[in-house]
Amino acid sequence: MLFENEKYFQPVDKPAPEVMLRNADGKVFRLADFRSRVVVLHFIYADCPDVCPLHADQITEMQAMVNRTPMKGMVQFISISTDPKHDTPEILRGYGPAHGLDDANWVLLTMTPDQPSDLTGKLVERYGHKLTRAENGQLTHGVVAHVIDKDGRWRVNFHGLEFASVNPTLFINALTNEIQRPHHRK
Repeated sequence: MLFENEKYFQPVDKPAPEVMLRNADGKVFRLADFRSRVVVLHFIYADCPDVCPLHADQITEMQAMVNRTPMKGMVQFISISTDPKHDTPEILRGYGPAHGLDDANWVLLTMTPDQPSDLTGKLVERYGHKLTRAENGQLTHGVVAHVIDKDGRWRVNFHGLEFASVNPTLFINALTNEIQRPHHRK
């Protein structure tokens, strides 16, 4: 197996839960909008004092590896805010630049004002996490990079902060090569 020595690698292989959220400018995106691309999706909240910034830095490192190759136009990075009440459009606009994320193939999404207040929590659960708020007001959720193929299938999770960024990049490369594989005529 490609990642038999990567203990933070979890194969999934099922349809990815659909997402319909907006960016800081109010533009609505669905996961299906990125069907021709491999998607790396993860959850954050902007004022997280501990793991979210570290995970964002890890995503930035993955994105930099991808963007130095022809894969740049074939991969979309999506960060989803788990704290839409706090993560205002102004805060969202500053998040990517603060972490060095390239908006050429990265977007930060949050709920639209008309969506149910528990939507983000339910979405987090559909991706296998539990969203809870501690007594001090901090949100807790899993630290996972979810990789979704061009057909919308959730293929793998990379858990935590300890995996080598090259491993998801290699997996993404394998998926983008599937995109570019020529179709053989019979």
